[in-house]
This record gives sequence, structure tokens and C-alpha cells, in this order.
Amino acid sequence: QSSKSMAGMLRVATRPQWARQVWRVTACTIDGPQQPRAFSSTSISLKALDQGYLKNMRNIGISAHIDSGKTTLTERILYYTGRIHDIHEVRGKDGVGAKMDSMELEREKGITIQSAATFCKWKDTEINIIDTPGHVDFTIEVERALRVLDAAVLVVCAVGGVQSQTNTVDRQMKRYKVPRIAFINKMDRMGSDPWKIVVQLREKLHLNAAAIQIPIGIEDKLEGMIDLIQMKAATFLGDKGEQVVWGEIPAALVAKAKEKRAEMIERLADVDEAIGEKFLLEEEPNIDELVAGLRRATILNTFVPVMMGSAYKNKGVQLLLDRVHDILPDPTEVTNTALNLDKEEEVVVVKCDSNDPLVALAFKLQETQFGQVTYLRIYSGIIKKGETVVHVNTGKKIKVPRLVRMHSDDMEDVTEAKAGEIVALFGVDCATGDSFTDGKVKYSMTSMHVPSPVMSLALSPKSKGNLDKFSKALSRFTREDPTFRVGFDAETKQTIISGMGELHLQIYVERIKREYGVECDVGEPRVNYRESVTRKAQFDFQHKKQSGGQGQFGRVVGYIEPLDDMNSEPEFDNMMIGNVITPSWMAAIEKGYREQTLEGTLMDHPVSGVRFVMEDGASHAVDSSELAFKIAAKGAFRQACETAGAVILEPVMNVQVTAPEEFQGVCVSLINKRKGVIGASETQHGYVVVDCVTPLANMFGFSTELRSSTQGKGEYTMEYKEHNPVPMNVQVELIAEHKKNKEAKQAA
Repeated sequence: QSSKSMAGMLRVATRPQWARQVWRVTACTIDGPQQPRAFSSTSISLKALDQGYLKNMRNIGISAHIDSGKTTLTERILYYTGRIHDIHEVRGKDGVGAKMDSMELEREKGITIQSAATFCKWKDTEINIIDTPGHVDFTIEVERALRVLDAAVLVVCAVGGVQSQTNTVDRQMKRYKVPRIAFINKMDRMGSDPWKIVVQLREKLHLNAAAIQIPIGIEDKLEGMIDLIQMKAATFLGDKGEQVVWGEIPAALVAKAKEKRAEMIERLADVDEAIGEKFLLEEEPNIDELVAGLRRATILNTFVPVMMGSAYKNKGVQLLLDRVHDILPDPTEVTNTALNLDKEEEVVVVKCDSNDPLVALAFKLQETQFGQVTYLRIYSGIIKKGETVVHVNTGKKIKVPRLVRMHSDDMEDVTEAKAGEIVALFGVDCATGDSFTDGKVKYSMTSMHVPSPVMSLALSPKSKGNLDKFSKALSRFTREDPTFRVGFDAETKQTIISGMGELHLQIYVERIKREYGVECDVGEPRVNYRESVTRKAQFDFQHKKQSGGQGQFGRVVGYIEPLDDMNSEPEFDNMMIGNVITPSWMAAIEKGYREQTLEGTLMDHPVSGVRFVMEDGASHAVDSSELAFKIAAKGAFRQACETAGAVILEPVMNVQVTAPEEFQGVCVSLINKRKGVIGASETQHGYVVVDCVTPLANMFGFSTELRSSTQGKGEYTMEYKEHNPVPMNVQVELIAEHKKNKEAKQAA
């Protein structure tokens, strides 16, 4: 899994040294090439040289589209491993809520907002688990969980299949090369079709996926699973499915099981040499050979095993835990890289070994009643309570006052943590993505991908007496969540918050009210536009100012041109021959240009997809300075934009609308009304699913309108795709409105 409350933490035994045990975390292990990234939560052992604890450790995340059953699955895992003693549902009538949804807002809304970490033990395997949100607005939680985990379980709904956020999670897993098992959940629901889902995994996510189980019965007749590796049937008895009973395959399903087993072996043979050899010789691999082949291919990300079950009906979870141990990698089988700051950021491989120097990454911050908690992944070495660590970015030495491992919002104190573990510590001032060492090396772990915000709101406290609490809340949330940004509009004197969508910002407004007691006035949502250019334009700009004494002089000559990708960052090229302008002044020119790209010429929005090329210039022996050339670069960029065909870019979203078939016409009409472009429309079990691309500016209030038009049965998901140019008539209107607002502010 991935990003969110990430703390599947360490275990350290508090017994005498001679009796101390080894604890492990969920990660993935296999004999084969290693992957980038690996972390775990464990606390180990007696001998410094003994690395055996890592072989039975797994660090896993549980990720999926919203409402696919991630938190319900995690609840069952905790119950079957003895970590909790009763099962509570996400929206349970008992009012308790699932263990991993510890925030009041999560239990109220029935969604996961922050990733939550825990640890458990299944047979001999220590597993660290992070349960992540499914809503696209909280995608950073998935991102940072996957950054530090060794493997993941991709949960897919047996009815809904591969949906928009499933695609996003899949891209994140591929970005960090995370091996995964796919788990088709909700097999008890009406309309479930696991074979349709397997096809979608292959066609929509381009995964080499094959089932390693088939169901015994389906929908309300679901009784158990047939394991295609052992060719045995498992059924689940007891009030909560705690008894797994193995038996022979029902006669009616023998042919189906043989067919699907052959399909699994054939797909595995395509990517694994040992199984491929057996396949060509028409020999049947035995159980051990098959498990070893599945493990090798899964760790290399060339194969995705597909399992099935119903977490809500307590079927299939124990079999999933068995395969987490058998197929997914341990921390030593994942390759992690860092930058050696002592050798000009040379890339080095960090070996997962507690005997090596300490290297750790802070991947999540969270405020609790005890202060700030920093979630830490230990890549190598050992960290102990009371000892000092070095903050790589600042060089400061920090004493470790308290180490804990997390179980959702509960914590357990430990005295040390070793390589492969995930722990949390208190009292450390740092930011998400900072690295720590013991001072013997100066390694910085590579950072995680942070998407740009797509929506903004003006926010202010209703009472000026709450300004201090308001500032504290915003400061805390920006440290915790890299996608939550806070700015200040100098013209309107308003605080502007930016995030990944309406729900993202609404949740933070609600948290400010609940956790800090501050009521806020919320302005209208506003879209984060950008600006770009469409053609090449020359500039020849001279900045000259004389007011007695040393003046200012700087001349820059060159051109700006559009990049192939309008969404890419601005670029600067120096094509000058000779030293007409000294290098220090060239740096000032680049700085001036980059500052100007933060404020475009049409609507004062940031500029993207532009290259600024210097060809010539002139300087004065006395009057030229860095300030003069900085001002000249800004003027040159504004001058060139006038003839470069400047355009406004707006964020467009991938939108998926789902509603009963009878409302298909209504849904299409609503999308057309909001200038959406329909890409695909299909019918699934009485429901229509419409995929489209729509400008974000047209999506405000869509949820209310969709529900009122479909008798409350319609729903939609939305995620950012890219920024595209707006139509010319819209651009004229936006510029006129911006000019009018600017004049009104100046008049006020």
C-alpha cells in the first residue's frame, strides 16, 4: 500500500537481552533482482550480525478505488491475526467504526482520510500494514505509503471493477516499482464477475494478471475458494469465518479449476524462465516450483497473482495472508537508492542491513495530543531511544526522546528499531521527505512525487480573536500534507488554501472547526489556471535608469518559444557565445525570468511550457548589476509574451459517472451541459458508466445536480488529468473579469 498515516511500526522486545525476540513487517521477498524501495516495521534481536528476522517480515499497503473494501479487509486481517478481538464495520450500527478509521470525521463519513498503520503476526510472519484512502483528493496518502512499502495488495470491487482511482493507484505502484497481489473483493455482491475484472486488469492496467484461485459459488451462494496452486478447496466456518476447512474440489468445478490453472501456468511461463522450461517440456510444476515462480515474477513486476473473496462475509482473507508471505518480497529483496551528498549526489544503493550506518526517511508527519509524530522508515542501521541522529538537510544533531510503533491511533513504546522497520518518533522538527543518519554517512533518500493542487479557496476566521489558532492549524496541516498549500493574496488581503479537490479542502475546513474550535468564512472555490505561449517570439529589451550616482543598465536579446508539453516546467537556455554578460549576471537573468513566470501577463497566473533563450546582450562597466539584469529579464519576458500568442490553461479532469441505466440520457445531458467530452460509455448489470473529460471550472455543484437528476442514485469520481488551453471566447471573458476585479480592488 502506500501514502497516509504510515506507521506499520517497529517492535522491540522489552525482555532481557538473552530472551529478546525478532519482530517483522509485511514486505515482499523472493530470490531475484531487487526493486527500488523497501521498508518495514520490526524490532529485532540479539546478535548484530543476525539478519534472519528480515526473511519473515512483510511491509504491505492496501490500496484501491473508493468503496472497494480496503478498510474492511484490514479489519479482518487484524481480527484473524489476533490483533483485535472483535470486528467492527466502517459504517457499523454499533457506532464503534473500523479500527483503522480512527478520526471522528472518518467514522462519520464512512471514508478513509488519512493512511493508518498497524502491525500484526500471521503464523511466523510479522506484517506491517498501511490502510490508505481511496478518494483521489487524498492521493498523497497513497503516494507516500507506496514510497516506503515493499509490496501492496490492490483491492478491486468484483462489481465495479477497474475504476478511475484504481488507475491512479496502479500508476503510483508502477512509479515506485511496487510488487502487488490483486484481491477481488465483494464476491458476495449481486452482479459480481471476477473474470471480467481479470480481463480489465489486463486490458485497462496492462498487467500480466492471472487468477490463482477460483470461487466456489458466487454472489449470495459464495461458499469458499479453490486454490489453483495446491488444487484444493477451502471453505470458511464459524460465526466470523475463522475456521478454514480444506477438502477436495467439488466435482462440478474440477474442469474449470484445471482450465484456470493451465491459464495461470501459461501466463507465468511467459515471464519466468524456470516455469517456461517446464511448460515447453509439457511437464507439470510441483507446488514448491510454482510458488517460487510466482514469487520471482511478482517481485520483478512481470506478473500479478489475482485472489478473490469477500472481506465483509469473512471469506478468503486467511488465504490472502498465506500468499502475502509466500509471494511478496521481504525488505532485503527490494533495492533502495540514496544520494551521497559528499560525492556530488552520486546515486548509491542502501543495503537493508542493521550493521550498516543508519539511513532513515521521514515520510509522514502527524499531530497528536502528545505533539508531532514523525513516521520513519529505517533503510539501514539501527535507531535507539536516547541516542542522537543527524538531520541530513540541516546538519543538526537531534536526540531521539521517544520511539513508538503504531496501531492506528494507539502506540506502543519501543527502545530500538532496525533496518527494514517502520517506526514513529516524537519531538523531532522536520518536514516530509527529510532524511536522517547517524553521522557516519551523508545520504539523502530520494523524495516522493507530490502532485500540484488543482483548486483554491479563500479562507478567514469569523472571529479575529481566533487568528492565532487559525495560523497554528494551517501551519500544522501544511507540514502534514504536502498537497495542502497556503498562500496570501496581497491584493485582497485574503488567506488562500489550495488542494486536490472540493472534498480535500472541505475536510480541512471541518478539521479546523473541530480540532481548533475555529469557525471560518469560506470563499467561492476558484480554479488554479496557468498561462503559456503558442508561438516563438523575439525580445530585445533594455533596462536603463539614471538618477544620479550609479545607475542601472542591462540589455537582453533572445526569444521565447513553446515547449512540446504545455504542462512542463519553464526552461532557461543560454545560447550566447563569449562573455558579453558575466556568469553572475546570467544567473540574475534566469532568476528574473523564473520570478516572472510565477505571474503571467494575462491573469497573473503561473506560466508553464515555455523556454527562454538568451542569444545576446549588453552591459555597462559601472551601471550594470544583478538587479538591473533581473529587471531586464522580467521586462523581456513580458515584451515577448505580447507577440507569442499567450493562452490561458485550465485544469481538465477525468470524470467517471455511474447511474442506473434509465438515467443514461440524463447523465449524458449533464456532461454535455458542462462541456464534457465523452470518451466511453458502457452498461454493467443495470448501471451505465460514462467516462469523460471535463474542465474543472464547470464541475462545481455537479454532485448536487447529478443526485437530484437521478433520484439520488447517481455518483461520480473525478481526478486531475492535465491543463489544456481554454476556448478563445472563454479566455476573453476570463481576462475581462480579471481586469474588472483588479480595478475594483484598487478602487477599494
